[in-house]
Order: sequence, then structure tokens, then C-alpha cells
Amino acid sequence: MSSAIGRRYARALLELADEQGQTAKVRRDFDGLLETWNESRELRDVFENPAMTAEMRASVLDAVSKRLGLAPILANTLRLLSDRRRLRHVPEVAAAFAALAEEATGGVVAEVITATPMPESYYVQLSKTLEAATGKKITLQKKQDPTLIAGVVTRVGDTVFDGSLRTRLEELKAQMLAP
Repeated sequence: MSSAIGRRYARALLELADEQGQTAKVRRDFDGLLETWNESRELRDVFENPAMTAEMRASVLDAVSKRLGLAPILANTLRLLSDRRRLRHVPEVAAAFAALAEEATGGVVAEVITATPMPESYYVQLSKTLEAATGKKITLQKKQDPTLIAGVVTRVGDTVFDGSLRTRLEELKAQMLAP
């Protein structure tokens, strides 16, 4: 989910976005940015390479911001993260921003991690089930992790529902090795 650093920057960004009526735009922009971030190892390498100067990072950020049409307050937040050498925390800031924005509207973000892609009907049913259990509007963040082998791990706030085969195998192994 998100770190203390991610929550700190996300909280400040959410306050600015709310003041400017840009919360929905920043959230959509973050989704586009994360897609680019996750797909481009080269982009991540630029910001993790200590040989890259602040000017070079700023130039790359400006180009990415312009290409994706990012809201100015999000672009400025990214520059701030770059200046402080914290761009590696972008996914955490995005996750925290989504969670805080959803919470502000009375909803909850649920992170759903599957081993393989699932049909959209699965996510619709899962969302309905979680909404019934929590009494709140659920927004799903979908992720994949092949190391789960099979099954699903769902996080809603501090609660984790782990139905992965990996966890079941680890539990079985612990039981077999117990004296």
C-alpha cells in the first residue's frame, strides 16, 4: 500500500487539489502516470541513476508531464519529489492519494492482487461483496503477482483477506514441520 512518505506527499497534494477543484483530474493523471511508470523501466532508471543531474531529471519530468497532460499541481509535486530524490516513491504517493481522495468522499480503496488476469465480472462481484461487508463505496486497485501461484489477496484498509495458494502452501509446510 503506501508508506509514511507517500501519505505525507499525498495529503499535501490532496489539499491543493481540493482547493483548486482538481482532485478528479489529479487522480486520473496519476493513473496515466503510473501506467507509464510501471511500463517503462528506462523511465524509472533515469530517476534512480545517481549520475543524472537535477536538470536532467527536471527535463525528463517536464517532457513526461507535457506528453501525459498532467495537472500542473501534479507536475509540481513530481518536481518536488525529484528535487528531494524521492521519485521512487511515486507509486506510494499515487496509492495514498487515491485512498485519501476516496476516503474524503466516504469510500474505500481495496487493493486486489491476483496471480493471473481475472474476468471483469469477478471484479464487479468482488466489489459488491466488499461494499456489502463494509457499508462503503469500494474502488478496486487491481494488481497482478504471479508469485501467488493462484488465488487472490485483497486488502481493505488494514484488513487482508489472503486466499492465495502460496500462503496455503506455506501454512501446510509449517504444519508438516511442526513437532
